[in-house]
Amino acid sequence: MKQKYLFLFFFALVVSFNRAQTTYEVSHIPFQNYSATANSLATSDDMYSDYINLGFDFTFFGNTYSQMLISTNGYIVFSGGTPNGYSQWSLSSAPTIPDTSFSVKNAIFGCFHDMDNSSNVGSITYATLGTAPFRKFVLMFQNQPQYLSSCAALLSTFQIILYESYNVVDVQINDKPVCTFWNGGIAVVGILNEIGDIGYAPENRNTGVWTGHNEGHRFTPEFDANQYFYVKCDASSNGIQTFDFSVFETDLGIDAQSVLYFPTYADAENNTNAFASNQYVNTAPQESVFAFSGGVIYELKLAVVDCGVDFDADTVPTANEDLNNDGNLANDDTDGDGIPDFLDNDDDGDLVLTEFEYVFTGGRMSSTASVLLDTDNDGIPNYLDNDDDGDGVLTADEDYNGNYDPTDDDINNNSIPDYLDNAALSSASFEDTSIRFYPNPVKNVLKFEGIDLSEIQAITIYNINGSLVKNVSGATTNTIDLSGISSGVYLLKVTTAKSVLNYKIVKQ
Repeated sequence: MKQKYLFLFFFALVVSFNRAQTTYEVSHIPFQNYSATANSLATSDDMYSDYINLGFDFTFFGNTYSQMLISTNGYIVFSGGTPNGYSQWSLSSAPTIPDTSFSVKNAIFGCFHDMDNSSNVGSITYATLGTAPFRKFVLMFQNQPQYLSSCAALLSTFQIILYESYNVVDVQINDKPVCTFWNGGIAVVGILNEIGDIGYAPENRNTGVWTGHNEGHRFTPEFDANQYFYVKCDASSNGIQTFDFSVFETDLGIDAQSVLYFPTYADAENNTNAFASNQYVNTAPQESVFAFSGGVIYELKLAVVDCGVDFDADTVPTANEDLNNDGNLANDDTDGDGIPDFLDNDDDGDLVLTEFEYVFTGGRMSSTASVLLDTDNDGIPNYLDNDDDGDGVLTADEDYNGNYDPTDDDINNNSIPDYLDNAALSSASFEDTSIRFYPNPVKNVLKFEGIDLSEIQAITIYNINGSLVKNVSGATTNTIDLSGISSGVYLLKVTTAKSVLNYKIVKQ
């Protein structure tokens, strides 16, 4: 379903600055490597770094940290390690997370497996990028050899990215091969709390044997509904702006007559020193004020930022990411993932980086184009459209090879990626008829409606190589049993006396 992009905010998506930190959502994100002028770490075997300063406060499972230790085996810990001391390497008998017996806790596993770069083939570097309050700490493991001489040619490259203010964790894996000769070939990606009883890992990336290539994973903490973030462009270049709190009232559906604003939490508790109006001029580029309404105290996190900075490096000017034009950058979240568009490098959540969907089909350096890309001419630019070719299949679902990257799928081999090609498998005819097949993707039983059974002469299903996998000569019910068909993408043809109609279906 496509999203209108002139009004994208809903109460359920209120963006909070800090969040309760017991529950995380794990999601796939587009692959993207960060580069930076970075600080280097020693790469001795099974070693922790000294304390590394993040450059900002980061909240992880409810606790706030400004430092951490980095292990040469692909993870970071916020407590429990010894600076410049030994770091755990063994996973051969490790449980999947969460588990209180896991050997490393209060940790982020970018790609925890036994590595040894004593030969200095690769590097471990880190940097803090961007400007407050939206900086990123980026930790880069580059070409790290796996342990044992027999596996030294197997190089692992991946990154861990921590977001200031939103406390989000990203893991970007460029390459992670398997060393079958050591440690059982086991690795893990995930996060784990201090006790070990709460933890998260992406699908198929928990403790086990797997390979990874050009894949991104995100761990997003749950929202705190009593905090609200309000970000304005620094139009006056002095860090001072007028904040209109009616924006907050509208977003949360609060009656303006029932809310009062205060400079401190204590004032809000005691009903003292209330502001005279809901128009407020900040005194610092970052500060908090407090609102009281209906027995609830809300923290309003105010920030004035330089909109000449492209915070998410997606090529969209920051000022243009205030899609609803209410002056608040933080309440525009097209894909509802909790990260506002001005900080999100995939605004529509379709697993294609915005920089490839804005005005550049091949990325920011590929063209000097200046016209918004809108492949299906539906009035919604590609970077805000989760069905770029208008074929009824979401862009993210056109990842037919299952690598979470729709840009390299071209089923009909016409050099046009399927997510931009509404002719792929003749799926355009879907919009020429009232027949609807559902659910799509489908697990076992495919249903359809919109046509009289007596009109159907045959239903045939072909795989992407053109081989017939199922034939229904006529139809006696409006269901098709697909339980015997392997997972994948298929072409479904409906033959009637008047026409042959083609559909694209995905079998899970």
